Amino acid sequence: MFIPEVDTVPAAASEKPDRRESILEAALELFAERGFHGTAVPAVAEVAHVGAGTIYRYFASKEDLVNVVYKRWKGALAHAIVTDFPLHATAREQFHAFFSRAIDFATEHPRAFKFLELHHHAPYLDARSRALESEIFAPAVAFFETTREKQITKDMPSEVLMALVWGAIVGLVKGAWEKRLRLTKDVIAHAESCCWEAIRA
Repeated sequence: MFIPEVDTVPAAASEKPDRRESILEAALELFAERGFHGTAVPAVAEVAHVGAGTIYRYFASKEDLVNVVYKRWKGALAHAIVTDFPLHATAREQFHAFFSRAIDFATEHPRAFKFLELHHHAPYLDARSRALESEIFAPAVAFFETTREKQITKDMPSEVLMALVWGAIVGLVKGAWEKRLRLTKDVIAHAESCCWEAIRA
């Protein structure tokens, strides 16, 4: 399965980050909370505890910075979902692996997940960042094409089925962020079952 070659995920919190790492962490925090246009480079520098000019030693522009952050965390999401994926399991088991791994990533990295959802398809993303979206979800689209041909899932375009499932995952995660629901194991399991029932033939 496809795993993109991108910037690595930050080191453990116990390790002292370098300046570039501090800038990336500050940028993730501010881009996730304020969006791209609401985040000024001096604000990133302030949170990172560096001078504003220091940022331009590592990144050519704010657009360059947001693209590096995007590619790093989009790649991390891909790794979380597809590493050691059970390719030879049943369709239902593969669906469980995808659904649960996506939820786990969002729970473990809520700021990064929020950032990715806020910024995907944005006009300031470069061609490589935009391409990552389709590349990372290509295996999921292929999964739905195969299961549709085998009449395991509904006879609908793969992109539609993927949108339904991913929309449910994002909705659950946002509900938890906004404290409208608690993502207990039972809630996640029942939600996954409902999603599967909604798309299966």
